[in-house]
Amino acid sequence: MMHDVRTTLTIDDDLAALLHEQARRTGRTFRDVVNEAIRDGLLRSELESPCIPPVHDLGIRPGVDLTKALQLVGQLEDEEIVRKMEIGK
Repeated sequence: MMHDVRTTLTIDDDLAALLHEQARRTGRTFRDVVNEAIRDGLLRSELESPCIPPVHDLGIRPGVDLTKALQLVGQLEDEEIVRKMEIGK
């Protein structure tokens, strides 16, 4: 059995306007719209899995130490310059 708890809540003006508009548009009470919004937000955060970014193969050679990325970039640039010089560009 659910019990009503009366409390004072300060809502930002922009959110209050959205809530009042939703109540007007749906013909429901402001209280019902607020409760549904809070409930939906809380339940959604419980059901959503944590954000796991996608993993992409960067084509890095095995054994390359990415903590020295600037050194790696320099080496790759040097290799490209040598390659271009060898083919006469």
